[in-house]
Order: sequence, then C-alpha cells, then structure tokens
Amino acid sequence: MQNDSTISDILKEIILTNKLQPGIDQIEVKEAWKSLMGNGVNSYTQNVLLKNSILYVELTSSVLREELNYGKDKIIKMINEELRREVVKDVVLR
Repeated sequence: MQNDSTISDILKEIILTNKLQPGIDQIEVKEAWKSLMGNGVNSYTQNVLLKNSILYVELTSSVLREELNYGKDKIIKMINEELRREVVKDVVLR
C-alpha cells in the first residue's frame, strides 16, 4: 500500500483537525507586523492581537496611532499579501 500524502498535506490535516490555525495565524500576523512596520513603528507597538480576523494593535503614541489610522486599508493589504491569504479583514488601533 502506497501513501501519496505529502508532509504539507499531513500538516494541513493536523492543523485542521486540531483547530490550530487561529494560533498559527496569531503568530504569523505578529511576525508580519514586525517585519512590515520596521523599527520606528515597532518601538511604539505594545501589543498585536488577532481575533476574529480583526487585528488589534496597541500603540504607545497617539500621534502614530492617528497617522496609521489613515493607512488601515494599506496595512490590511500588506499583511494579507505577506501571509499570501486573507487573514486580516480590519485593523483596530488603540
């Protein structure tokens, strides 16, 4: 008997069966935020949380928060492109 499943297929099945995708998305979104935003924004980023496709970002600078508010659509697009799928549907800056 030959099993043609690839490791990728097996991992996808494990992730699906054990409902691990939300946790994996959480980690991937945090990493994407870090790499896409750079040191300037990261130094003011207190927390990044993904919940129900909404990215919550806590910032320590109200000026930066206002600035990023204008680019929310761009942030969503950049993160989803980085992850190669639609994970984030909205961004809430706090």
